[in-house]
Amino acid sequence: MATQSASAVPPLGELLRYWRRERGKSQLDLSLDTGISQRHLSFVESGRSVPSRDLLSMVSDALNIPLRERNVLLLASGYAPLYGEQGMDAGQMAVVTRAIDRMLEQHEPHPALVLDRHWNVIRTNNAAPHFFGSFVDLEARPKPRNLLDLMFDPAGMRPFVEEWEQVAAALLQRVRREAVGLVVDAGFMKLMERLRKYPGVAELKPPHAPQSPVLPITFRRGDERFSYFSLITTVGTPQCITAQELRVECMFPIQADER
Repeated sequence: MATQSASAVPPLGELLRYWRRERGKSQLDLSLDTGISQRHLSFVESGRSVPSRDLLSMVSDALNIPLRERNVLLLASGYAPLYGEQGMDAGQMAVVTRAIDRMLEQHEPHPALVLDRHWNVIRTNNAAPHFFGSFVDLEARPKPRNLLDLMFDPAGMRPFVEEWEQVAAALLQRVRREAVGLVVDAGFMKLMERLRKYPGVAELKPPHAPQSPVLPITFRRGDERFSYFSLITTVGTPQCITAQELRVECMFPIQADER
């Protein structure tokens, strides 16, 4: 349910029913979670009652609705959107950007990347392009570069990844798990459709039962092998769409003595 212009926003009742079903909640469940009477919720969903901003906020919190989609609920109720979307270099994002830049710098000499909700790379430390660029010509790939395209494309990192099928299957699971607010929006569906068009992706089977706490990704270049696992950082209390949708991926070497 992607953010839309006011003229294209579905009716509020349709949106609320969608989110309740996405979260596996009945009206009674939502009533118990929010303290709002089931009767009032029913009236809102049927269009017999106009919700206040406070009610929409309570329902959004209870259903864990992402900020981008909360704007849609507000528009559908006749209110102006509340949550903004700024560029990484906007003044309002400075406090977040400074923290991220420090994380990227401190993670040298290992790769670290900043991703948006659709896995587009929007920032890196120096080590990331140096590492990936030692395998493929990054300049030949259009910007914004997408990390999943880089991993799934036979002309990208795929030939250098050991046990690629297992890694790719695990990445697909991770894509669904890390979708912001578990929202399957148009951009997410477009990304999944693009990935399925790569050779062998549609036939991938679920990954094997885990034998270790993490799934390492091992890259091979000649006789050299580089094994990494990732830690993902998100903003703990985001108050704008941009901050909520950022993810910082730091790649850590499996070998304990790499530093």
